[in-house]
Amino acid sequence: MSFLTQVAARRVALASRAAATQTPRQFSTSFAARKSATEAAKDTINTVDRKVSDKLVDGIDAGQKAASKVTGKATEASYKASGSAEEIRGKASGKVEELKGEAKGAAKEAEGKVKSNM
Repeated sequence: MSFLTQVAARRVALASRAAATQTPRQFSTSFAARKSATEAAKDTINTVDRKVSDKLVDGIDAGQKAASKVTGKATEASYKASGSAEEIRGKASGKVEELKGEAKGAAKEAEGKVKSNM
């Protein structure tokens, strides 16, 4: 037998034995499967904490939006009330001036009657 045939025969024999003696592998080889119970608990707690934090931030944002809307409406109402007050003051001043004019006119008229009767 030549050298090459001997080597080939050995390799075939070894390959068949290696196939017969394979050891079963674990189902999962991922890193997550190798975590201890405390690490898995920490990961779960961190996940829950993150979700709760996100919801709280959403709630805070919604509260800020509502507060800004209320502030805007209050400011708008204040400006409207201020405008209405100015309008009422203007009307009142106009009415006062009108009544003053009427009173002066009545006084002049009464004065004229008194002078004509004398």
